[in-house]
Amino acid sequence: LLVWSCTSSPSEPAATPTPEPEPLVPKAQYTLTADQVHSKFSRSIPPVLTVPSGSIIEAYTQEATAGQITPSSTVADLATLSFDPIHPLTGPVYVEGAEPGDVLAVTLHEVELDTWGWSAILPGFGYLADTFTEPYLKIYDIDKTAKTAQFADGHIIDLTPFPGVMAVAPDTDSLLNTIPPRANGGNMDDPNMTVGTTVYFPVWVKGALFSIGDGHATQGHGEVCGTAIEAPLRFVYEVNVIKGGRQLEEPEYETKDYYATTAYATTLDEAARRATMNMVNYLMTEKGMGRNEAYVLCSIAGDLKIAEVVDVPHVLVSMHMDKKTMPK
Repeated sequence: LLVWSCTSSPSEPAATPTPEPEPLVPKAQYTLTADQVHSKFSRSIPPVLTVPSGSIIEAYTQEATAGQITPSSTVADLATLSFDPIHPLTGPVYVEGAEPGDVLAVTLHEVELDTWGWSAILPGFGYLADTFTEPYLKIYDIDKTAKTAQFADGHIIDLTPFPGVMAVAPDTDSLLNTIPPRANGGNMDDPNMTVGTTVYFPVWVKGALFSIGDGHATQGHGEVCGTAIEAPLRFVYEVNVIKGGRQLEEPEYETKDYYATTAYATTLDEAARRATMNMVNYLMTEKGMGRNEAYVLCSIAGDLKIAEVVDVPHVLVSMHMDKKTMPK
């Protein structure tokens, strides 16, 4: 009995899957250099650039210490490290039309690595500061093409770069340090805020006065030792003013797959509670859900994530919600 088979021969090679194309990066209309920086938050800091809503900006940034740590630094250099110039932020950018009560949407289109970065244990700083009391410094060579860094011989770390600090100006003339996250954003250290993410900032002052910096070549959730792979980075981002929408109390963000609310507080418990309530409010206001329904959906489909725990006096927690689980 002769049986003809219509199936492919086992010897035939499997079809090669078509890789997803790289996202197109829009051309920047403006460029900011790494020396156009400030290291405090205040409405009194004058803008270095004024742009209309919808503008695309290229921003070069310094690493977190403003040049105090270099590729040739040793652990001895940590003893003289000054926190005063931390963090050097490129900006501020005045966005025309932005008014208090509006929302500034910032979309990250591109993040370009440099060729080096560093991590450190700084005595007195970090989640386990009482346990790790000796200074430590690690300098990395970064492969920009492969997006990797060598942690040790044969130990390669994949890199997902992002800005540790993004912020609009707070409504104060006081010069606030940039270490903790606040309602204006700031040192959020959230590794999810990377290419393809749009971050929504409540606007507190005219023009918003947006700044970016504290480049992280990569970081885990928590940033437990107090540093990521700190590195100078280049960003391409877009700014858009949103009027007449929901009033935000602190930043929120989204990707093509999920929406996220954030909350800063002096304890993880309080930050987690507020991030959850912020998501409940989002689901009620933007998705038309009832209060109880929204709360239950947060329980069955919301994911609480720790962004960072080391930026005294505040920590940052986010709640993520997959868009497929939300009402259309």
